[in-house]
Amino acid sequence: MVFNSWTFLVFFVVVYLLYLRLNHSTQNWMLLIASYIFYGWWDYRFLALLFTTSTIDYLAGLAMAASQSKARRKLFLVISMTGNLALLGFFKYYDFFAGSLNAGLHSLGINANLTLLKIVLPVGISFYTFKSMGYSIEVYFRRIEVCRNLRDYFLFVGFFPQLLAGPIERAKNLITQVVQPRVLTPRLIRSGLWLVLEGFFMKVFIADNAAILADKAFSQPDPTGAQALLGIYAFAVQIYGDFAGYSQIARGLANLMGFEFMLNFRQPYLAVNPSDFWSRWHISLSTWFRDYVFLQTAYGVAARLFRETYWGITAENIVYVIASLATMGLCGLWHGAAWKFVIWGLYQGLLLVIFRMFPARRPTARPVWWQWPLKAVAYFQLTCFGWLIFRCDSMSQVVSFPKAIVTNFAFHGPDRQTLLALLFMSIPLLVIDLCNEFKAEIGAVAARASQTHRSAIQFVRIGAFTAAVTSMLVLIFLAGVRGGHQFIYFQF
Repeated sequence: MVFNSWTFLVFFVVVYLLYLRLNHSTQNWMLLIASYIFYGWWDYRFLALLFTTSTIDYLAGLAMAASQSKARRKLFLVISMTGNLALLGFFKYYDFFAGSLNAGLHSLGINANLTLLKIVLPVGISFYTFKSMGYSIEVYFRRIEVCRNLRDYFLFVGFFPQLLAGPIERAKNLITQVVQPRVLTPRLIRSGLWLVLEGFFMKVFIADNAAILADKAFSQPDPTGAQALLGIYAFAVQIYGDFAGYSQIARGLANLMGFEFMLNFRQPYLAVNPSDFWSRWHISLSTWFRDYVFLQTAYGVAARLFRETYWGITAENIVYVIASLATMGLCGLWHGAAWKFVIWGLYQGLLLVIFRMFPARRPTARPVWWQWPLKAVAYFQLTCFGWLIFRCDSMSQVVSFPKAIVTNFAFHGPDRQTLLALLFMSIPLLVIDLCNEFKAEIGAVAARASQTHRSAIQFVRIGAFTAAVTSMLVLIFLAGVRGGHQFIYFQF
């Protein structure tokens, strides 16, 4: 069941009407049942996985909370991590590692013939597993109180708006909202409706139309440079509109029920360096890897191995390089069971390392006005090369696409039509991002102007909002792709 389907619309209307009429405790029971129906709609057999993950970490959390011994708490943390990673590893990575091992041994003249199980990947498993693991880690370090109510914990893990593709909510934020009664306010309702509309616009109009252009380019056996470049740009627009659109819809649905989710995307294509990018792109995942892998594991392990200067490079820099590459390599593997995702992650780690080793001479929170757009455009090209690795059907395309751009940049009539179509989708996305990026500055100007032109400013605000809503609705209904196309990240 996907958000952009009639089935989900009926499902949510029924759930929402019931939700509004129930008290807090009954709301939680109803939301839990609805969440399991939502997940089981795709394949009811995988409800057992969601139940098992929730049970493991619920019991591990209780055991850690009851123990005063750090060694005993660590034992239950290991049980929690092992159980979660075993399930995730088996269903998502068994065939990948078995196939890679078969190929590696075969190149050495050894026929291992490990059986490939061709396991169907359960949707959302990477998201709810990481969310549940994060809870266990927080309980272990005594950063949050253990959740003792089984219903509330299961709802935290399985809450349907963010079950399949995030955001990966932290327990400190979401469990508190599950346990305490929610209050629907006009602000939350307005915010929820706007986020849902914006999310549908990004998915149905922008992402799904961009997907048509990207798929056409990547299916070409020998694309020209223009086809290759436009295909890469189209996929950059597609994956952003698709994933950010899902996150916005999820946040909006949560708002309509009195919940507030974290911001998951913050204008990532306006970033000027890799650190800036990862503070804007898939924020719930990047902060998860930062807090639980980079800081807690990778950096500590590397620091114990390297304590001196080598070859003129300080130990601190060596540790950062190893920890960054390891963390981003794992982040890439999280995205999918294929070597291209690992390479994409290592590429992102390499960008972090390079920009750290060669920092800007005058680091500022935001470059001066004429530098910022140039740096954002330049870094967008590096991001797009990463998306080429991420999207490629074969690694040969990672070489052939840039080669075609450099050596065979022929721009024909159909390419102009593709460019116009891509601009038609991209410009509204850019306008949305620029408005969000400079919201504070726009608000400050409006506040100063309203002191003398209050009526005019209010009229402009109402007119701009009406125009935005009308434009989105018209484009969704006239040019949106129908049919309930699946979200990209359901596959990861």
